Amino acid sequence: MAELILKDECYRVVGACFEVYKEKGNGFHEAVYQECLEIEFELSAVPSVAQLPLSLEYKGKLLSQKYIPDFLCFDQIVLEIKAVKALFDDHRAQLINYLRATGKPLGLLVNFASFPKLEWERIAYTTRIWFSRFFAYLAVRN
Repeated sequence: MAELILKDECYRVVGACFEVYKEKGNGFHEAVYQECLEIEFELSAVPSVAQLPLSLEYKGKLLSQKYIPDFLCFDQIVLEIKAVKALFDDHRAQLINYLRATGKPLGLLVNFASFPKLEWERIAYTTRIWFSRFFAYLAVRN
């Protein structure tokens, strides 16, 4: 079995998310968790940038539209936070698009509204993701 990429960094980011969930619980809007995580990342020395606008290109031309993920941690991990009843494929697709747009190898999708515990998923940006999207596209066309 392959080694998990950015295992220690992921552990620290998710640990900070658990700390916020332990302190605040599950009843707030996403913006509250965003602000709490900014503080927790600083307290736990997790290098992060909140809501960094990321440039997009189309056929080699820079677009005026930007992607704005919730956090970029360790300059390698895109963290997308939610405060929803449950995570859906739309949320996963959003994170995969962020990974594709940035070329970053790892994404974390964290849902603070789940109960009784924090819900989170780890998505590594690999060729497997690209192929699964490609074959889904082919299935729709045929």
